[in-house]
Amino acid sequence: MADENLIYWLALKSIPGIGNASVCSLVEKFGSAAAVFRASAEEISQASGISKKTALRISDYKAWDETKRAFENINKDNIRIITFLDKEYPHNLLAVDDRPAFLYARGELHEDDINLAIVGSRIASTYGKYTTERISRELAQKGITIVSGMARGVDSAAHRGALAVHGRTIAVLGSGLDIVYPPENQSLFNQIIENGAVVSEFPPGMPPLANNFPARNRIISGMSYGVVVVEAGEKSGSLITARLALEQGREVFAVPGSIDTASSRGTNKLIKEGAKLIENADDILEEIIPQLERRKQPSALPQTIITTNKHHQKTELTPQEKQIIVFISYEKVHADEIIAQSKLPPADVLSALFSLELKGLVAQHPGKYFSLNK
Repeated sequence: MADENLIYWLALKSIPGIGNASVCSLVEKFGSAAAVFRASAEEISQASGISKKTALRISDYKAWDETKRAFENINKDNIRIITFLDKEYPHNLLAVDDRPAFLYARGELHEDDINLAIVGSRIASTYGKYTTERISRELAQKGITIVSGMARGVDSAAHRGALAVHGRTIAVLGSGLDIVYPPENQSLFNQIIENGAVVSEFPPGMPPLANNFPARNRIISGMSYGVVVVEAGEKSGSLITARLALEQGREVFAVPGSIDTASSRGTNKLIKEGAKLIENADDILEEIIPQLERRKQPSALPQTIITTNKHHQKTELTPQEKQIIVFISYEKVHADEIIAQSKLPPADVLSALFSLELKGLVAQHPGKYFSLNK
């Protein structure tokens, strides 16, 4: 998307009375953010949820110099703007009613990311941090992208677990991307950018205000197929994320804890209320695989259709899956060998292998060995 067009997105979002839903509604009606400003106040007021007063504010907008300076500062900090029209915008987040019109991002979001959120207590126990890292590692090794909030405790452990096996991870912040919070996570922040992305709906300069975090939590759950809560007290913010996940139709998982520990009361309560009790990555995958199988893949190219799955059905492959499958035969081959031969990033290879397994084309064997399905 051209830089000039992104300035219009920033301008639109800055106008009083314009929220995420209004931005999305206007862009969908007029075709682009720039086209909104070319429309008359009367035309703008005909969009859903736009009052005549707000329409006049848009048509009379004059703060272009200020908006251009804000955009220049964003570019200076290596921050990108990803709108809901861009293919990088998280697939699952598009289905959320109050989705952000655009995200600020550093690092790379992938169109084929399979996101799973892991959240929990900021004051995590040794058990909580160990369990979080283990589950995060297991999921990342399967090609799952770990999403969390980069807070102290469980969130940080979730990111570190994925990074330990060179997996992908995404941090969603409750501040602008020029502010690292907590500050001791500066090194973790940098590692996440190199192995995934750090995103926020808040502009640069926005401090980590308490009111920002519930809004941040809806993005964590909204962009994910499910939410894993590891440790949470009875009033933990992680329970808000779990509630939002349920409202968004996502799966909720909880790691059980000691009945005598305050930090486990929230997770144990979730289990009593119907969250799935989980002990390892497989407990999670067996629940989200049906969601993945239902997900349509409009980006798959028609020329990559093959008929080699065990049911002799046509299966569409993404370009990345097509690159990977040529290195797999009916003989078992280790994931590390596939990574070495393909010369692709480990996280991309593991994600493609997991997707090929879901499509019934590839079988996984103990020890991270893979073969074509017979």
